[in-house]
Amino acid sequence: MMPSMPKHDLIAHVLQQLEEDLRQAQQAALVAYEAATHEENIAENKYDTLGLEASYLATGQARRSEEIRQALSTWKQLVVRPYDERQGIELGALITLADANEQQRHLLLGPSGAAMAVPHNGGAIQVIGRHAPLGQALLGKQVGDEVRLQLSGKVQLFEVLAVD
Repeated sequence: MMPSMPKHDLIAHVLQQLEEDLRQAQQAALVAYEAATHEENIAENKYDTLGLEASYLATGQARRSEEIRQALSTWKQLVVRPYDERQGIELGALITLADANEQQRHLLLGPSGAAMAVPHNGGAIQVIGRHAPLGQALLGKQVGDEVRLQLSGKVQLFEVLAVD
């Protein structure tokens, strides 16, 4: 059964979460930068690496901020179209899958950079990107199609039950 949450609400939730992630990453980058440049962290000898370690951390946090900023920009540009059987599953599709045990999963397929679960009706809608293995396998599929996914030497089979 397809979740009742409208796609635009799901996407708004994703954008909100990415904005919060960006805020936190920027704050962490600022704290790491301040630690790296603080006068108490100036190396006193070749074994004193606290400043260098803080610098590496600041660089990593800045890189993470930029990755989130790019993901946020890409998600903001996402154009959601109604499902078209001729095109199959595209970015912005809300998909219901069933596994071999008939367990259902609800997914929102979007651009990369926002892997998360959105709580909904006591369960969750998993947000996956187009470059994730399952995302790649779903692109172009239609209702009723089987999706075969091989991860770590194990084959997983899913059936596409519904697409919105």
